[in-house]
Amino acid sequence: MIVSASYRTDIPAFYAAWFVRRLAAGEAWVTNPYGGKPYRVSLAPDDVDGFVFWTRNIAPFRDALAAVEAMRRPYVVQYTVTGYPSALEAGVPPAGHAVAQIRELAARRGRAGTVWRYDPILFTSLTPPDWHRAAFARIADALAAAVDEVTVSFATIYRKSARNLRLAAARHGFDWPEPTADEQRAFLADLALIAADRGLRLTVCSQPHLEQPGVAGAACVDADRLSRIAGHAIRARTKGNRPGCLCAESRDIGAYDTCAHGCAYCYAVRDHERARQTVRRHDPLAERLG
Repeated sequence: MIVSASYRTDIPAFYAAWFVRRLAAGEAWVTNPYGGKPYRVSLAPDDVDGFVFWTRNIAPFRDALAAVEAMRRPYVVQYTVTGYPSALEAGVPPAGHAVAQIRELAARRGRAGTVWRYDPILFTSLTPPDWHRAAFARIADALAAAVDEVTVSFATIYRKSARNLRLAAARHGFDWPEPTADEQRAFLADLALIAADRGLRLTVCSQPHLEQPGVAGAACVDADRLSRIAGHAIRARTKGNRPGCLCAESRDIGAYDTCAHGCAYCYAVRDHERARQTVRRHDPLAERLG
């Protein structure tokens, strides 16, 4: 079993102590996002093939990574770095901080251990296409020796994210035009060239209509990558979370509405102030998040 921690929240940034305790306990309980009773996910070494960690700040998670390494289980870090202005990402550490952390990971674990995520791509009057091209190239230059893949996607604005985005737009005075599929494809072709020039493979997450030469479908929970790190085969069937998702089957141990980064476009948080309060009130001895 592959454990995902977590595409619902940033466990490395906000819940490192909780994760270490859950690892020692050999289990985590998870709030069912679809209703119903909480359920148990085993974290016992015999039940876990590997981990995928999703984050914007791995620095608080050093002890947790050491504990995973002591388990002798492989892990991959899906590390988001966009360099967006604070109007869009209110509480996210600066891109330079993330770049330094990714380089540190690469020095310890090699290029295969981290995937850079430049997502979601959101065109706004603050971040038009040329801004993105420049930001992407700048970060790609900084990470070329530390990663071998960059995963992208265009923002999908769900109802709750639309509300938060409208509030941020009113507060900071920006708008966000919706690009057509042809505009998205042309833009990703540009990013693919930038990535290839730096030795990076560009993949797109769960948006198969944007795949094209140089832009392959992403498997963010990637059993093949974990296998390369582990030095042995990790077998997991493809079982995506939504149409077009190529992820291997995994169990996620996070909870929605528990991330305090304050990203205006976020699909996982309804109320950013409530999420910040949740982080402040969090009990690291609890069996589950949320």
